[in-house]
Amino acid sequence: MTVPPLVVVMGVSGTGKSTVGRALAERLQIDYADGDDFHPPENIAAMAGGRPLTDADRADWLADIGRWLAAHDRTGGVVSCSALRRSYRAVLRAAAARAIFLHLVGDRDLIGARMSRRDHFMPPSLLDSQLAILEPLASDERGRVASVTDPPDTIVEEFLDAARRLSWC
Repeated sequence: MTVPPLVVVMGVSGTGKSTVGRALAERLQIDYADGDDFHPPENIAAMAGGRPLTDADRADWLADIGRWLAAHDRTGGVVSCSALRRSYRAVLRAAAARAIFLHLVGDRDLIGARMSRRDHFMPPSLLDSQLAILEPLASDERGRVASVTDPPDTIVEEFLDAARRLSWC
């Protein structure tokens, strides 16, 4: 790949976005950012308290992630970000037109079980609210869907094979 890609690893909480994102960035030797680190304290407190975020809550967060992507346009980068709605992905694409999405998907029970085993501000009780607003990656959006039942290394390799084949980078 001549120009390192800009990748958004997306999906509901508990799908392994951070794990896959770190593995992808390491494989490509480019920067990685965790979308959770962009949340203001108010958002974290809301989620920790069991309140789903609204579109208004997410607006500045998405803009900050978009700025991070734009700043990495020449060097490439990987960021994990739920990007649940198509409109959220549009914000990220407006900031970084060449962004590619890797949508991690899985069974609700599997994801819920993963969430219950981790120490994170996002409680498992909010999984259903995320699934309710999730708009899966559409065929006209540049990206790939991967199953969370596959090992992270497999997800990374299959994504990179598709990226090369489709000249996404």
